[in-house]
Amino acid sequence: MDMIHVRAVSPPDLTGRVVGFLAGEPSVLNLIVQPGAARNPDGDAVVCDVLTGAANDVLRALRALHLDSRGSIVIEPVDMAFVGGGAEAGARRLGALTRAPVWEQVEARIRAEGTYAPSFYLYLVIAGLIGAVGIVTNSQILIVAAMVVGPEYGAIVSVALGIDRRDGQRIREGLRALLAGFLLAVVATFLFALLIRACGFESKAFRLGVRPVSQLIDSPDFFSFAVAGLAGVVGVVSLTEARTSALLGVFISVTTIPAAADISVSLAFSSWSKAWGSLGQLLVNIVVLIVVGTGTLRCQRAIWRRVGARRAPAVGP
Repeated sequence: MDMIHVRAVSPPDLTGRVVGFLAGEPSVLNLIVQPGAARNPDGDAVVCDVLTGAANDVLRALRALHLDSRGSIVIEPVDMAFVGGGAEAGARRLGALTRAPVWEQVEARIRAEGTYAPSFYLYLVIAGLIGAVGIVTNSQILIVAAMVVGPEYGAIVSVALGIDRRDGQRIREGLRALLAGFLLAVVATFLFALLIRACGFESKAFRLGVRPVSQLIDSPDFFSFAVAGLAGVVGVVSLTEARTSALLGVFISVTTIPAAADISVSLAFSSWSKAWGSLGQLLVNIVVLIVVGTGTLRCQRAIWRRVGARRAPAVGP
């Protein structure tokens, strides 16, 4: 039985309304109230489990009571639970909503991916260097490794969330991180590629112009748009459903890091047309991922909102 665990701290004057609402909601289980037990913030401790399908409505109602601003709300996933008939009755009442994503958790997951510590830029640089080695040695395995290492999708989906929520600050921070990160990666990889050329470390085939890996990267076409669009859909859906295996598939299907690496390698080896092609590939993937990610988020919300509209009676404070 899918559910979340909610820990809240409620001001004493608000506890009666909070508990009254939770006690009257059939999808709320194991409700425990401990008056005056909470500290920092001080108040009454309220603990309960909520069936996942009703979580969005319950959390929305609690926030409508201003419990999040006057007290606190903490959400935790429940890995395993043994419950009785009350939970089964609640699940039957929810119907298709039992599989609905908890949007508070989804957005928290995306916000966590949209943090830009120094390690974010370090990963981008290392991914670019690995990608450069893959290009000059014509190694597709190393290109895939560079895709996996790159952290840029977290920033891309964070920008998509910012657009969906009309959060200008999140959009600016994400775009700034992408711009600075890729510039840093391109510069570092360019210097590395110059070293490779000066020392003659590139493969013989690459030196002779046989560059199958590079040709796949620096030639954006219809399939570049198609793959980026499909990856954008899968990426957002995997985040909403916490499917890490599907998200890993997104990392190794979008040509962002390889394109950045190929820009650097092409510049270092004076292949100007290939550098422009790789720049186009990079921009295509980033723009398509952001646009499709935003659209997928909105479509998912609309679909689940329509499913929830059929639920009666509606949940409210």
